[in-house]
Amino acid sequence: MSQNQELKRTLGLFDATSIVAGSMIGSGIFIVTTIMARDIGSAGWLLVLWVLTGLITVFAALSYGELAGMMPNAGGQYVYIQRAYGRMISFLYGWTVFTVIQTGVIAAVAVAFAKFTAVFFPELNTVIFQFSKSFALTYAQLLAIFSIVFLTFINTRGIQNGKRVQLIFTSAKLIALFALIVLGLAFGLKTDTLANNFHDMWTASQTIVDKGSVTVIPLAGFALLGAMGATIINSLFSSDAWNNVTFIAAEIKDPKKNIPRSLFLGTLIVTIIYILANLAYLALLPLHGSHEATTIVGKGIMFATDDRVGTAASSVIFGDIAVYLMAGLIMISTFGCNNGLILAGSRLFYAMSNDKLFFRKAGILNKNQVPATALWLQCVWACVLCISGKYGDLLMYSTFASLIFYILTIGGIFILRKKEPDVERPYKAFGYPFIPALYILVTLAICVDLLIYQPINTGLGLGIVLLGIPVYYMTQNKSN
Repeated sequence: MSQNQELKRTLGLFDATSIVAGSMIGSGIFIVTTIMARDIGSAGWLLVLWVLTGLITVFAALSYGELAGMMPNAGGQYVYIQRAYGRMISFLYGWTVFTVIQTGVIAAVAVAFAKFTAVFFPELNTVIFQFSKSFALTYAQLLAIFSIVFLTFINTRGIQNGKRVQLIFTSAKLIALFALIVLGLAFGLKTDTLANNFHDMWTASQTIVDKGSVTVIPLAGFALLGAMGATIINSLFSSDAWNNVTFIAAEIKDPKKNIPRSLFLGTLIVTIIYILANLAYLALLPLHGSHEATTIVGKGIMFATDDRVGTAASSVIFGDIAVYLMAGLIMISTFGCNNGLILAGSRLFYAMSNDKLFFRKAGILNKNQVPATALWLQCVWACVLCISGKYGDLLMYSTFASLIFYILTIGGIFILRKKEPDVERPYKAFGYPFIPALYILVTLAICVDLLIYQPINTGLGLGIVLLGIPVYYMTQNKSN
């Protein structure tokens, strides 16, 4: 092994776009619409939230393009934050990514993969060891761990292996999603379901299910804005991880052009797919449905079994076999998603190591010229989160922190324009200063809303970030 080796630029625009789209599409689009429907109870406002999510994501991607063009180095967002704010803030970002954001998402996606594999093999739900009433180890968790270890091993064999896995699985799930959308709209538009859902489409309400009883609370004015701001976190999480392509900038050909292009193309493609998927859901299923319905279709979007709105929608087209078709699609989707997350995350830790802000060996490339130690460290912590069962809570806590770092990163565009006006910018942020400023304002508004409506989750998210401050000073004192 040698620290003098450099990462190879072997990925083109198509590869980079595949990583953006593939990292974004996991299991969320097949589930979170049900949660959002219960929170706002309106077809019109539901679509507004998905459109707003898409605009926020695309605006952020367009803004990141300027930073990516200026700093086409491994580590991406971590590098941008350090350039604008210094070492400590960049360490806090890297700390949060390692402890929660990247590894937590990897664990959650792996568990989703195992959960839907259990549709074909129910034995995976068997408990191996019961630690307590609320914590048990199952074969599904072991499968989740195996999938992380397997994908990590594949990626230690070289960037080309990770690239092939990404292209195969991203292509497969995009084709499957397009098929679901086309068939869903073609089938659904022959019925009056969409028209019924759009009747009185702006009347909002929150539906609370507690021990079999259903309570409906009308929403209007500030109450509606608050509910929308709180539930948009679901669609934002489903659209996250688009920034992962910036972590692998050192392995992309002509990065000053291809990273901004891939960010825009990838986020735009996924945004269109997500909006069309939700239209397909509304064309196939009643929004409200019935909590007491005995059929999947009768439960509608709001009460879809286990929140699996994708399965409920496809069952209208394919019948009972839809359960297996959708499980297979989600297995493909989550497996490909995790490959992109595992591939990209390790490059951030590689960059941190080279700045002496992470384990030294994480900055060494193996004979295949990939940061194998960084990959395995990421793997170990993600597996620990799989076993602990706490990844779901950690994801909830970290989403707020993730939004804060997005705001800081895009704020860095304004800072660097002032500090470094003469630095080459092959691509300049679209609509500057209005689009970046609009993104910051909208995202800040969402953060304030979350602070008001979900103070515990946001507080714990900030706590995870702030915990990195003493860790930073302790590690810096040791290195000095």
